[in-house]
Amino acid sequence: MNVRRLIPAAALAGAVTLGATALTACSGASAAGKSADGKLDVTASFYPMQFLAEKIGKDHVKVSTLTKPGVEPHDLEITPKQTAQLGEADVVLYLKSLQPAVDKAVEQSGVKNVVDAATLTTLEAHGASGHDGHAAEGEGEGEGEGEGEGHDHSHGEAGEDPHVWLDPSKYAEIAKGVGAALEKADPGHAADYKKNTTDLVAELGALDTEFKDGLKNTASRTFITTHSAFGYLAERYGLDQEGISGVDPESEPSPARMKDLQAVAAKDNVSTVFFETLASDKTAKTLAKDTGLKTDVLDPLEGITDGSQGADYFEVMRSNLKNLQKALGAK
Repeated sequence: MNVRRLIPAAALAGAVTLGATALTACSGASAAGKSADGKLDVTASFYPMQFLAEKIGKDHVKVSTLTKPGVEPHDLEITPKQTAQLGEADVVLYLKSLQPAVDKAVEQSGVKNVVDAATLTTLEAHGASGHDGHAAEGEGEGEGEGEGEGHDHSHGEAGEDPHVWLDPSKYAEIAKGVGAALEKADPGHAADYKKNTTDLVAELGALDTEFKDGLKNTASRTFITTHSAFGYLAERYGLDQEGISGVDPESEPSPARMKDLQAVAAKDNVSTVFFETLASDKTAKTLAKDTGLKTDVLDPLEGITDGSQGADYFEVMRSNLKNLQKALGAK
């Protein structure tokens, strides 16, 4: 996972962001420009945005994604052809600062109806540890990162963590905003979008309850992961996230950080080191071998592949819950 400098927020000067204060930017003119089959043409930047569009839009939308299955979203490169296609979309759904290449492509495309998921909820800064917020030792070394960067991909000027979809309650907030945007873009099917949004928010509420109940009583509250993407999840359910490398799950952590994590594992009764499906498990296995711990998957849900522990967002999140319960000794 390559770490790149993020473009400033002002770079989206040509785009109209449909946040809480700008949802009215989509108008009937967009609906008039629907694809030949009469469906709203929606382009999503990566899987969590694609999933929302498909669940809320259903038969009324044609959804395409910029990040193909198996591609690490943070490393995505956009072709000129894809930039041109963006400009032809009725609605673009993305999460600003997660994928710098997408930010740049949106700016260059001139697309008018853009939904930035970051404006539909509140982003927070998370470090490699879910509660104390400190960056892991050795993070950002040699990367040329500035202050406030060097962990959790260091998104935005304040280092906001973009992985909001891993908290079902925050994902529900985004779903509401996406639903409202689709209603504005295609008013003829507004009632259906509203119903589908309500149904999805209810499903996410039920998932939130499953996590709360499933992680209420555990032998440990600390989990170790190669990808520090679970800050929102940890905060939501009272857990502590310890990232091995933080920025890049495939990078080599410093010896000091490995020693620190060995101490954390012993102190906090940690049984498992988690890795993700879209990155190497090398560092997880190295730490597990040195500490006598097991390894398992904790999926940041940035994409669905044949290797994913589930076919969609809900199935993979429930697999994550099961793996966390097992690792933390849920009672």
